Amino acid sequence: MKKFFIGFAFVSLLIAGVLSYFASGDPDGLDKTVEDTGIAEHAQEHPFSGGMFADYALGGDDRFTGLAGVLGVVVVLGLSFGLFWVLRKKSDAR
Repeated sequence: MKKFFIGFAFVSLLIAGVLSYFASGDPDGLDKTVEDTGIAEHAQEHPFSGGMFADYALGGDDRFTGLAGVLGVVVVLGLSFGLFWVLRKKSDAR
């Protein structure tokens, strides 16, 4: 099981760090639909729009798309591992 999780983390980091540079810079489906239907006129920016990972880039710089992906994967894997560890510890105590 340990080999599976290490492999999963490696593949996730590879996809986030390398393949993200090949992703399209065009708007995604939701953005395109909002633009096509005219909803964008009424839309407001969300509180995290100026955040560190906004627009799939680190600090808004497209050169760091892969780094933003890698950091995102590390954060999600870390939070997931921590949550599972806490939940496992609670169930072991019963």
